Amino acid sequence: MGTKWTAPAIASHKVRDGNQPLVMVTAYDTPTASMVTEAGVDIILVGDSLAMVVLGYEDTLQVTIDDMAHHTAAVARAEPDAFIVADLPWLSYHISTEETVKNAARLIRAGAQAVKLEGGYQRIAMIEAISKAEIPVMGHLGLTPQSVLALGGYKVQGRTTSTALTLSSEAKALAHAGCFAVVLECVPSLVGQLITESLNIPTIGIGAGPDCDGQVLVFHDLLGINQDLQPKFVRTYANLKQTTIDALGNYAKDVREGAFPNDEESYQLSDEEIETLGLYSKPDSLKDDPLGSW
Repeated sequence: MGTKWTAPAIASHKVRDGNQPLVMVTAYDTPTASMVTEAGVDIILVGDSLAMVVLGYEDTLQVTIDDMAHHTAAVARAEPDAFIVADLPWLSYHISTEETVKNAARLIRAGAQAVKLEGGYQRIAMIEAISKAEIPVMGHLGLTPQSVLALGGYKVQGRTTSTALTLSSEAKALAHAGCFAVVLECVPSLVGQLITESLNIPTIGIGAGPDCDGQVLVFHDLLGINQDLQPKFVRTYANLKQTTIDALGNYAKDVREGAFPNDEESYQLSDEEIETLGLYSKPDSLKDDPLGSW
C-alpha cells in the first residue's frame, strides 16, 4: 500500500519544481480502488461524497464516521499503490480536539494514510492536534460541501478581492498548522493560481483552474455514472451509465428469450454419468422427472 507516495513526498511535490501534477480520484470500495490504482492514479480520496454518489443522500452531511471507516477499509483491502486519504465527515472534527484526533485515528486504523477536513481559520486547532498525533492531514478550502447550509448552496467562492485574500491567508495558515496539501474547490482560476504560487505545499484543484499542483474528480462523475448533477468543472471521460444500462438490458433480453445460458455457459455430466443415470434411454421423461422416476 502506498509504495510510491508518502505524506512528506506529496508535501514537497510542486509543479513549479518541474514535477507533473498530482492525480487524485475518489474510490469507495475494493474493485474501484483496484481500477484506480491500475490506472496509475497517485492519490485515492475516500471522500464523504460517497453519501451522494453511493448511499443516495442529497448532501454529504448524512455520512458518519462509521460509514467512512467502513468504506476506507474496503479501499485499503485492495492494497493500492496509490496514497489513501480519507475524509473526516461532518461533525467528526467540530466538537473538540480530543474527539477529532480519535476520529482521525479511526480512519487511519481502517487503512487510510492521511485524513482530510474542511475549513480555514476555525479548523486550525483541529489540524494542529491531528498533526501532533502524527497523523498526516490534508486541508480543504473554497467551496466546502459540509458547509452547504451556511453557504446557502454550492457556490463558487473567492470571487471578490476580500474573499480571495481571505482564502489565500487561510491556505497559508493551514500549511503552517501542519497540512501537507490543500484541496481548492470551486474558486476562480486566478485565485487558484495565486494560492498555489504562495504555498510551499501542493494544492489539488477541483474547479480551481489548471494551475494547481494536482487535480481531483469524483470517480462516478468522470466516468459518466452519475449524470444527475454534473458541475461545470467535471470532464466526462466515458458514459458508463449508458454502457451499463445497455449491458443489463441485453442480459435481460437473453434470459427472457432463452438465449442465456447456452451449453458453453452450463456445466455438463460426463457421458458415463449420463448413461448411469439412464438419461440416454428416457429423454421424454426428463421434462417431468429428470432422474427417470427413480
